[in-house]
Amino acid sequence: MDSSVDGAEQGETTKSSPQTGPQSLILDRNPSPPPDKADEEEDEGLDAIGDTVYSKHWLFSTLTRLINMVAEHSEEKAEGQMQLSEDDEEDLCKVWDMAMNKDVAGFLQEFKVAEILLGVIAKSQCPRLTEICVGILGNIACFPDTCMSLSQNEDLGAVLLLLLGDADPPTLLETSRLLLMCLSQKDVCSLWLQRIRQQTSVCSNLCFIMCSSTNIDLLEKVGELVDKLFDLDEELMKSWVTSRLHKEEEEGESQLDLTLCLLEAAKQLRSESPNGVEVYLHILQLLTTVEEGLQAFATPDGPGESVWEFVCDVVCEDLCQTQDLSVVFHEQKSLLVQTFSVLQALHTCQDQWCSRSDAGLSLISTVFQVCQYHSEHKDEDTNKDEQLQALVEVTTEFLADLCSQMSKDTVADLIKKGHLTEKTCVTAASCLLPKFKTSFQHLQAALSEVDPRLAEVMKTQFPV
Repeated sequence: MDSSVDGAEQGETTKSSPQTGPQSLILDRNPSPPPDKADEEEDEGLDAIGDTVYSKHWLFSTLTRLINMVAEHSEEKAEGQMQLSEDDEEDLCKVWDMAMNKDVAGFLQEFKVAEILLGVIAKSQCPRLTEICVGILGNIACFPDTCMSLSQNEDLGAVLLLLLGDADPPTLLETSRLLLMCLSQKDVCSLWLQRIRQQTSVCSNLCFIMCSSTNIDLLEKVGELVDKLFDLDEELMKSWVTSRLHKEEEEGESQLDLTLCLLEAAKQLRSESPNGVEVYLHILQLLTTVEEGLQAFATPDGPGESVWEFVCDVVCEDLCQTQDLSVVFHEQKSLLVQTFSVLQALHTCQDQWCSRSDAGLSLISTVFQVCQYHSEHKDEDTNKDEQLQALVEVTTEFLADLCSQMSKDTVADLIKKGHLTEKTCVTAASCLLPKFKTSFQHLQAALSEVDPRLAEVMKTQFPV
């Protein structure tokens, strides 16, 4: 988008009159003095917004033209969507870009642009115009002072939340961006949280976007918005994760399940946006930190198993390919922490998921591989890197949970498929001891029934 805007209007140039005959050589009066450049510069300075080269007059005229344009279309009661001319769209996009400047944002706020754009949005029958107006507000909200002023407009706050039910993806993207910006400003986030709690349509509208949109940018931004909301307000997260059940009881109709909607968005982003997947996995991780979230995952025929299978695929197929482990540990360690945290919580809810499928066996094998990598590289920056240390801890805890529930049939399958060898047994033992002694003993007992030789190796090297 072109961010250049013409500066202050140029002063009129002086034109000489055409003269004929000899009288042209005779001056009836003294010639006019040359234009005072200092005066011109002063006029231009008065027209400039702050220290910028942007023109107040140009901005006034553009916004006035916008108001008149919308009013005329409304008065004509024209059917169908209003169309922006190329010139009008270009000028409004310039305002959108200009609003990224702090001086311009402050000037627009003094000019009551929030009220102007609110009126335009309310009357707009043009999706592109609505998108631009919300985009301008989003840029204004980047600065604390102007964000505070904008956020105190109750009518604007209500309209923006209702816009989450709009059908236009670009408008939804800019609305989500604006809300995220306001929630990131500490002085106004509580005000927006209060509004969102009161506006019950926000949850259902965001769920609908997550489960139905294929727009990657929109899904990423909505994920960031939900992640921010849940990070700021645990009670809101609890109410949203249980809202489907309450609404179905009250209305007797099927409602969107928040967890399944999160899962659908993550699936859509999986091949396109690793960063977006990481955002949604963090949301799922947040859900596992509250009892209501764990109950939702553990519900029979609920979303838990689908989430488990998806996260298993992300770990085993996207992240932990044997030849890429070193890259993953250094470039995607935070994502791996989140995946193992989610899987550990889900395993606690329904441990049978992990043992009854090939995917479960592959996951256990992957955990062994990760622990083995830790064991072989534990002196390489692990103690200096907090994220790597967190990865070590969550992987070890997950391994302990897996081993404490592992049946002899699962152990036999792991040995048969080559996932459990003498090397991985020794690695597992070194990770489990001394903190997770019970898990070690359970694994050793299962090995004693299936493969006494491996059990003896563990007993010899790690006598307990």
